[in-house]
Amino acid sequence: MSTLNNSLRNTMWVEKYRPQDLEQIVNQNEIVDGISNLLKNPEAIPHLLFAGPPGVGKTTAALCIARRLLGEDWRKDTLELNASDERGIKMVRERVKSFAAVIKLVTSASNEHKMYRLIILDEADEMTPEAQTALRRIIEDSSKTTRFIIICNYLSQIIDPLQSRCVIFRFTRLTEKHVVDHMKIICKKEEISFEERALAKIYEITSGDLRLSINILQASAATRHVSISTIHSAMGMSGKAKVSEIIRLAISGKFNESRVKLMELTTVYGMSHGDFLKYAYQEIYSLKLPNPNKIAVLMAEYDFRLATGAHPDLQITAFLAQLALQASDQQ
Repeated sequence: MSTLNNSLRNTMWVEKYRPQDLEQIVNQNEIVDGISNLLKNPEAIPHLLFAGPPGVGKTTAALCIARRLLGEDWRKDTLELNASDERGIKMVRERVKSFAAVIKLVTSASNEHKMYRLIILDEADEMTPEAQTALRRIIEDSSKTTRFIIICNYLSQIIDPLQSRCVIFRFTRLTEKHVVDHMKIICKKEEISFEERALAKIYEITSGDLRLSINILQASAATRHVSISTIHSAMGMSGKAKVSEIIRLAISGKFNESRVKLMELTTVYGMSHGDFLKYAYQEIYSLKLPNPNKIAVLMAEYDFRLATGAHPDLQITAFLAQLALQASDQQ
């Protein structure tokens, strides 16, 4: 497994250049300072809640904390879960509760007991309210053995009892300068030539999502030169571009075609339904369609349905059907 992980890190730039220490995280200085102060007294570190846009360093910060608290073998005492994959109460009761129930922790290097285990729960805003309520109880019962790092894009989707049990850090969107400068560093290390305007274009496409920016950069660098044309070619293979295609098909009345593309995107490429709605929102408003107020209400309704635990495939398919119907009404 370690050989496979090393291979992935060398192949995927987003992993190869992921910061290993808090101080390496891009443009989140105040948050890094705040976390570093908490880590000065590891025994008293509270549960943490990281909120903010995607690709700004939330998950990376959590992994850096795990590495600093638990040492090189931190993975043995850390449970990483993505709540968008398993959103319900079953995941909380079976995986989280069983992991948090282990009390005696021994390092591989000595017989000294570690202070606690870590549970990193990513995309927690995708969890149902019932699952979050169950998680709150587990946090209370396991506070002597476990620390939680809860990560979300939208803090408003986290129930108040969970928020009140954590120290909250709000990550901010990255500036163009910081994202572009970071991509330049990667290009230099990978010996890739680039056009300045091409890197600026990547930032424009990703809206400050550094993870997505690095993925697009790597896809664009196949010819060892990053230009506007190579970016356009790379975007043709990206998830965001696939969402754009699906939305355009639905709006043009081609519901069946859009539904097939949607199933391919979620089942084959693994895009979460929450991410689909996020990219759909960006695409729809970039098209400047008539009656944007009706579309905004429509998106809010389906976002609410997903948040309350409705079947995601059915809801997103119904959303596409509604888009197709609205488009036909306006013709």
